[in-house]
Amino acid sequence: MEPEKGDPNVKVGIREVADGFRAVGAMPGDTVIYHGSLSSMGQVEGGPTAVIDGALAAVDPGGTVAMPTLWFNGKEPLQKPEDFDVKTSPSYVGALSEGFRQDPRSVRSHHFSHAISAIGARATELTAGHDRCKPLHTPWSEMAFSDDSPWGRLYEWNSLYCFIGVTMRVCTMKHYCEARIVAECLTQAAPERRDALSARLVHYGAPGLWPFYNSEATGELFAQRGLVKTGRIGSATIRGIRTRTLVEETFALLRNAPQDWLPKPFLDWRAECLGA
Repeated sequence: MEPEKGDPNVKVGIREVADGFRAVGAMPGDTVIYHGSLSSMGQVEGGPTAVIDGALAAVDPGGTVAMPTLWFNGKEPLQKPEDFDVKTSPSYVGALSEGFRQDPRSVRSHHFSHAISAIGARATELTAGHDRCKPLHTPWSEMAFSDDSPWGRLYEWNSLYCFIGVTMRVCTMKHYCEARIVAECLTQAAPERRDALSARLVHYGAPGLWPFYNSEATGELFAQRGLVKTGRIGSATIRGIRTRTLVEETFALLRNAPQDWLPKPFLDWRAECLGA
């Protein structure tokens, strides 16, 4: 996905960033997670640090800001989870994310594929225990998107999820939704069949079934329904949606009209789970 093309003649500072986050719903004491393209905003004076400081200003006092700082890039040969270093392994998802990871104020969760870094009042609480969560199957590990992972906490806290100069195609939270849908299907399957059904799912380094869906399309639908707020930071569009709204509306789509969103092989697997 190509981010919005920024206007280098537009100058952006901390105040403009804070105003943009407030326009999409950021409040004092909030927890905000964001994806973004630095260049889409124009000329950001202070770079990634200014974006962090603007986001913090929008949630001050008592707020927390976070970004995905993903080391795993999905390219062959696949990275070895044991090679991940929470302190030094870089984030591959852009200058904003890598700048956030390197900020001396940031705390990073310990997960090789879907780490989150956070700064602020609840940063340590948000990022804790990512390497020892309760199991929930995903293509990456049993802990990447567990209910007690940072991603589960973002849902529980009804955090504000923002996208700067990018669409919801990059929405990492989609994998939390996918994992919950898989778990729901397995729960409804006959107990004696669950192991065999689980074995057919994608596993790290091994192909299989998974309910991948088009989060850009769901994001457009949510915007049409008035669930997404928009604003501007320099030349970039900023979009914001609450995590509970995002997750619960996604669940409704995938449960009520799975044929419109999920791949046919997964639909067949789902039907087996449900005994259809």
